[in-house]
Amino acid sequence: MAEPRRWSPSPLIRASAVLHAAALAGVAVQPAAWPWALGALAGNHALLGALGLWPRSALLGANLRRLPARNARLGQIGLCFDDGPDPQVTPAVLALLAQAGARASFFCIAGRAADHPGLVRAIVEGGHTVENHSWHHSHRFAAMGIGALRREVGEAQRILTTLAGRPPRFFKPPAGLRNPLLDPVLAGFGLRLATWTRRGYDAVRRDPAGVERRLLRDLAAGDLLMLHDGSAARTADGRPVVLEVLPRLLDAFAARGLAAVSLAAVSLEVAADD
Repeated sequence: MAEPRRWSPSPLIRASAVLHAAALAGVAVQPAAWPWALGALAGNHALLGALGLWPRSALLGANLRRLPARNARLGQIGLCFDDGPDPQVTPAVLALLAQAGARASFFCIAGRAADHPGLVRAIVEGGHTVENHSWHHSHRFAAMGIGALRREVGEAQRILTTLAGRPPRFFKPPAGLRNPLLDPVLAGFGLRLATWTRRGYDAVRRDPAGVERRLLRDLAAGDLLMLHDGSAARTADGRPVVLEVLPRLLDAFAARGLAAVSLAAVSLEVAADD
């Protein structure tokens, strides 16, 4: 397992803690003020909940949304695949990456990875990294308490470490949704939160051209792109959208002098400053 890291609450979380203490102190001194205190706390919790529904927010804690500046200067693009491994799609994705000499990070659902250990080995043998995308990919993830979060993240970390031979360094919550309790849980497992610069919605859109446009619009060195080798949408003729988009995406990288890399290229010290 990765070494735990020290958790440092974000400024917003610190301010929320101060607000809670002030509200309790105010009610202790002036009990009649409880409706105001309750309203302030309700507003604070509504704000925190809304921010948890904003995947690219860094207000609840550090969030890797782009590669660090040093990677951008090298002309690197971060390429990530979520929700796998999938026995029909993942091998084809790996073959396309190998043909282009590209590297990527696969945010695996640990329950699926345990069902397909050979695919996890293939990911690692291809020079890619396996990262943590939770144990079950529960739709309730963002509403979980700290105990349930520890189980989802921790069991996934254990399974993926065993299968990949190295501990994941990054975590992406299901659909990118989370709550303020996740950041200290990740710190306990030595993980960093990662999301994306842009995504193509290839898990829901059946139009490869539209997915490609979203991913390539204003593309720049340092961008972190998200696709799906698991839960892949299908075109009208049943072909996974990601397999239609990926070859053209890799060609576009080459034409622009960009290199697709995995998150192994990211320094954790730099990532912590995102």
